Amino acid sequence: LVITSYIREQYLAEAVESVLAQTYPHFELLIWDDGSQDGSLDIAYHYAELDPRIRVEAAQHQGLSPSLHNAIASTAYPYLGWVDSDDKLSPTALAETVEILEAQPQTGLVYTHYQIINADGEIQGLGERCHRPYSKKRLLVEFMTFHFRLIRRTVYDQVGGINPTFERAEDYDLCLRLSEVTQIQQLKRPLYFYRQHAGNVTNDE
Repeated sequence: LVITSYIREQYLAEAVESVLAQTYPHFELLIWDDGSQDGSLDIAYHYAELDPRIRVEAAQHQGLSPSLHNAIASTAYPYLGWVDSDDKLSPTALAETVEILEAQPQTGLVYTHYQIINADGEIQGLGERCHRPYSKKRLLVEFMTFHFRLIRRTVYDQVGGINPTFERAEDYDLCLRLSEVTQIQQLKRPLYFYRQHAGNVTNDE
């Protein structure tokens, strides 16, 4: 799992703790700090001292897509996914998505439903994308393969991974390319908490 962080000291600890609370224990968490000027890096190092599954990389500021691309490139596990530094995972998110990838070798990406939370972490309800059933054709016009996603590394590498030149929608672009080479499975359980606040890069549209 990867968390890329840039000036997110307000929420980073909650994101990390949600990963550490996973019922599926066999993971590495890479916290990639994108040149933060606040206390984010100190928070990351604090958690790395507490749990050997956590690794921290302090990088110069590059932006979201290059950071995510480089962070994933520095990992080696057979499955990969990421948690935004202001969001949270449900405790069974990894267990339930890993189970699908292990049972369905033809599936290269599994994604879950998600709950919207506000800046204070209060649940606001299911995200709008949860109401869009997946199909390969529908993905061409509607982005529904939102958080949380667990991806088989072989297919991620096959399509070239995250395009670091994208300023936004890098995950939509990746999912479009993945849909051309592998099956995508929708898990209709809200296993991710997507936080809406003034600093969001994207909105729930």
